Amino acid sequence: MINVKSLKFDAGKELLDYVEKKVGKLEKFFGNLGDIDVTLSLSPDPENKNVRLQTRFPGDDLVIERNAKTFEEAVTEAVDAMKEKIVRAKEKRFEK
Repeated sequence: MINVKSLKFDAGKELLDYVEKKVGKLEKFFGNLGDIDVTLSLSPDPENKNVRLQTRFPGDDLVIERNAKTFEEAVTEAVDAMKEKIVRAKEKRFEK
């Protein structure tokens, strides 16, 4: 399940749909993930759109945070980074 939370602003339907679509691919790709928490926030710097993805992978808490000029860009970067992190966690787990 994907839980989206926006801090200090109201995320529009288009942005929420985009987040669901992109982050939903993680669930399809890696079926045994726990809930995925997505936090959208604004920071004071120029690339002020912040996205934080957090999920439980068996035996691990995985957290990725990305900043960009747009939320869409930050979500895409965070999802790509999370995919890599999950692959590494899976490889590490099955090496044992």
